[in-house]
Amino acid sequence: MASSAILHFIPSSSSSSSSLTALSFRNSRTHLSQTPNFYKPLLVKASTSVDFSSPSKSPTSSKNNNWLWKYKDSSVNIYYEEHDKGNNEPCKNVLLIPTISDVSTVEEWRSVAKDIAGRSGKVNYRTTIVDWPGLGYSDRPKLDYNADVMEKFLVDFINAPNSPVNNSDKDLVVFGGGHAATIAVRAAKKGLVKPTAIAAIAPTWAGPLPIVFGRDSGMETRYGLLRGTLRAPAVGWMMYNVLVSNEKSIQSQYKSHVYSDPEKVTPDIIESRYALTKRQGARYVPAAFLTGLLDPVKSREEFVQLFAELEGRIPVLVLATAGSPKRSKAEMEALREAKGVSKYIEVPGALLPQEEYPEIVAEQLYRFLQEKFEL
Repeated sequence: MASSAILHFIPSSSSSSSSLTALSFRNSRTHLSQTPNFYKPLLVKASTSVDFSSPSKSPTSSKNNNWLWKYKDSSVNIYYEEHDKGNNEPCKNVLLIPTISDVSTVEEWRSVAKDIAGRSGKVNYRTTIVDWPGLGYSDRPKLDYNADVMEKFLVDFINAPNSPVNNSDKDLVVFGGGHAATIAVRAAKKGLVKPTAIAAIAPTWAGPLPIVFGRDSGMETRYGLLRGTLRAPAVGWMMYNVLVSNEKSIQSQYKSHVYSDPEKVTPDIIESRYALTKRQGARYVPAAFLTGLLDPVKSREEFVQLFAELEGRIPVLVLATAGSPKRSKAEMEALREAKGVSKYIEVPGALLPQEEYPEIVAEQLYRFLQEKFEL
């Protein structure tokens, strides 16, 4: 998840040096096709006390595998999981994409994926969760990660003939969290992917440092210095260990702004996320994410316009969260009644509602699927 550290860049007093001479860190609450059946714009508020009347659920069959992504001269093993009822009945495909963050992982979607795959309704759903290159359980090569690279990966994963979710029958639905949602919307806006529906869960577009300090030329220079330092041998690992790869930092993030209820942040969650930060190459994507290189747009106006471009083309559900950090919440609020947003629902949680409140998120997403495919 987005690092809770704010960096104070103190320039050198020496006119002969433009290097970063001091950094101090403190915690912060920031963070870093078939013809669609469209909906009238609808605003809904969900709560933890809602009594959902859901269809029955069946046991699910789960399997994990790797898909080889060819990018330039690199071959990257991409980890993914599939969940379905384990029978041979026809299924609609749902792709779930983890929130891009320091500790992004398929684990955040696992409960929701199993819930939806196990529902017994008019339509069966096969849910697939995929880890981004450089994150989760996928390989982490030293690529020049940016939003275009991540978009290219998503487009290839969806469209490749050998993809686990090959969209040849044009029935794919995409659910994404945070930056992942916005990257999916951006790819759909360009026509690079053609899902039949998209759900954006706690959508974001600005990395941790740019959302706090902005993007003027001076700050961009400092972001570049930090990014280069994080990617460097030896000193990069040292700084990464200070910023991200320690249990206290991860726990602070989760309790301050990733979850809305600190009591839900268990030792098992922290241990799992900490282990991810120790994987080979773990610091390369966070170096890009923290400093804004993974931001799919540069302004709120561009963010809103991305969704507007899908008006009349693809139904879009936005699940905003009641407990998001102030700046992130403001960006989600900008989508309320925005053009291109078919339905806007507020659910409990902060930046990871699909993990903190999986039953509520699964219910809202399943209703969205029912409206699209079953009514």
